[in-house]
Amino acid sequence: MGEAYQIKDQEIPYFLTFQVVGWADVFSRKVYRDFILENLTYCRNEKGLYLYGYVIMSNHIHLVVQQKDGNLSDWVRDFKKFTSKKLLKLILDNPEESRREWLQMIFEYHAKFNKRNGDLQFWTHDNHAIKLYSPEMIVSRMKYIHDNPVRAGIVEKPEDFLYSSARNYSGLKGLIEVDYW
Repeated sequence: MGEAYQIKDQEIPYFLTFQVVGWADVFSRKVYRDFILENLTYCRNEKGLYLYGYVIMSNHIHLVVQQKDGNLSDWVRDFKKFTSKKLLKLILDNPEESRREWLQMIFEYHAKFNKRNGDLQFWTHDNHAIKLYSPEMIVSRMKYIHDNPVRAGIVEKPEDFLYSSARNYSGLKGLIEVDYW
């Protein structure tokens, strides 16, 4: 992982990007997006995560988060490990998943390049962690997250995208609760 994108200051908010290997569009399916939301909610309630902002795109997720106990790196490791195992199982055990064999080939291919992966890899190893050391940086990254579906041509307004905290910040009911910045 590049030196510039490591989580060094565990006490402050970070902008993180978790990308599916091969840019595979796993999150085009509701069941997989909902699984991520369930896990973010669990982490807020049980693992001391401040979730300020999020968006779940088809092949990656962006987060603005902070860890209450100051161990953000541990949270990232645990979240990616747990969600990777469960998502791989959900995908590969789902007889209705029409892309199952194709996705399995992608996960197997990317696993070959790192010994610690085992036979399958879901997430890339990079988290593109950007330290948010000022309120202005947080506002900027939140805008970036919320505008992502607009830039992708999915919606016209950020708050129209269901799988984003933009709804929460626009006064609409979000799919999950967030910690307002």
